[in-house]
Amino acid sequence: MAEPVDTVVILCGGRGTRLQEDVPAIPKPLVDIGGRPILWHVMEIYARHGFRRFVLCLGYKGELIEDFVAGTELAGEVLCVDTGLDTPTGGRVKRVAEHVGEQTFCTTYADGVADIDLDELIEVHRRHDALATMTVVRPLLQFGVTELDGDNRVLGFHEKPRSERWINGGFFCFEPGVFDYLSDSSVLEREPLEGLAADGRLRAYRHTGFWECLDTYKDALQLNDLWERGDAPWMRS
Repeated sequence: MAEPVDTVVILCGGRGTRLQEDVPAIPKPLVDIGGRPILWHVMEIYARHGFRRFVLCLGYKGELIEDFVAGTELAGEVLCVDTGLDTPTGGRVKRVAEHVGEQTFCTTYADGVADIDLDELIEVHRRHDALATMTVVRPLLQFGVTELDGDNRVLGFHEKPRSERWINGGFFCFEPGVFDYLSDSSVLEREPLEGLAADGRLRAYRHTGFWECLDTYKDALQLNDLWERGDAPWMRS
């Protein structure tokens, strides 16, 4: 019987450049959603699925995240690791290899929430001979779409439809062999994932439910609106 997966590596080191104009004093993982940092919400998604060990890859203003961890009662063990100020995402994961060990582990970003079934993600991952499984999503488009016919006659409109293409939604499941594809200078979403795909060792888990990434101040407002209405889908996962 496979050992349970209880460790998640969370990427918390980026600068969040699109948000710095609106919230310049704090790193993006600490942007407030419903009175708590978005990082807390991400950790809570995993805690609700039984995860009890969190490895936070710190970078930009990491000391503020350490202060948050020290002053907050969180579920499970939380390890804060300084992975460098400008280290790319793949390099950050590489630098916490010793804290993961020889076990299956999960990885995600500190700015994305979803009503994802993590148990199913892990089951899908273990069903195949893969070193990595990546959750893919079809996000809602930012703008409405105009439907045209061959003569450019406007047939109708669709308000912010869902994209027809799948994108990286985070929420990864990794085997330790993934570290062989990583280096201190690698961007996780480029050479490592591309190499895994080329070697046939990367699978996708299709998540069709709620997913949202806090990328701009507008995103923060929308997530806060959901919380205030009592309709935060990621808390039902």
